[in-house]
Amino acid sequence: MIFFNFLTENSAKAYINSREGETKLGESINYISSFEELEHTAAKYVIFGVPEDIGIRANQGKPGASSTWEPFLKAFLNIQHNSYNANNCVVLGNIKTEELQQKAEHVEDPKLLGEMLPEIDDMLSEVVQKIVSLQKVPIIIGGGHNNSYGNIKGCSKALEKPIDVLNIDAHTDLRTTNFRHSGNGFSYAKKEGFLNHYALVGIHQNYTPRYIFDMMNEDKTISYSLFEEYLHLTTIDKLIRFKKAINFVRDKFALELDCDAIQDFNSSAMTPSGFSINEIRSFINLAKKQQVYYLHICEADASKNPMIAKALSYFVSDFIRPETN
Repeated sequence: MIFFNFLTENSAKAYINSREGETKLGESINYISSFEELEHTAAKYVIFGVPEDIGIRANQGKPGASSTWEPFLKAFLNIQHNSYNANNCVVLGNIKTEELQQKAEHVEDPKLLGEMLPEIDDMLSEVVQKIVSLQKVPIIIGGGHNNSYGNIKGCSKALEKPIDVLNIDAHTDLRTTNFRHSGNGFSYAKKEGFLNHYALVGIHQNYTPRYIFDMMNEDKTISYSLFEEYLHLTTIDKLIRFKKAINFVRDKFALELDCDAIQDFNSSAMTPSGFSINEIRSFINLAKKQQVYYLHICEADASKNPMIAKALSYFVSDFIRPETN
């Protein structure tokens, strides 16, 4: 695939802070330089980035997610390799988005920005389809939530059936399909038959249009819980409510995490009211007990705050950590 930048062992060294007597995760994992090699690796999880924020800008959101992949690499590859942290993953690299990002830099019209997204959709769905067809689990670091469409399409094509998705998000991303942007990836996936059951966790009353509430209330394949319903619950009760969303998608689903759902977290639509980082970690640990087709983490902006990338590395390491530890 000519549209992919593979992370090599040599290029990974630029992100790793080696220390005598210690082994960092980035020093313990294998690196590959082609998708053909991926077929022969025993790693279960395949991590890659989609460094773009064109879809966010097309949805009139705050840019910055295009700069998250490299800070994530620095945080994740410097995790300690020990008995608690697994190296059962491949850090593949990233989809090439530089030219499109440069092309979009001086474009203001949302519809013109939206016209650029199908190219990213096609690249992303091809990569996800390849990984899932090898019985491996993609972990996608975005990028905007427009990429949910490419993820769902690729996974659905690999499995040859529509898939169920659980989305932790402040927003539904079920806006109208007038043109592509970060607010309608799930609408397009459902419209084109790639998305079956859709469970939303933690959407905000203040930022969900009436027409979307009306549509969700009529659609038996959609389940949602409001963030306001979680406000006064204990930790255990929050997990019980989250498990209801898992039950709705029947224990086999893709997991989407929009960082707009996290309180005071640098993202395209940063919120002062949302889930805590530790609550998100608990949700991930509960979700991974089921069969999760892929994990997508999006909308984070780690360009100015290194703690954002560190939080993402916690989410990913929690997800890939074996249940026995």
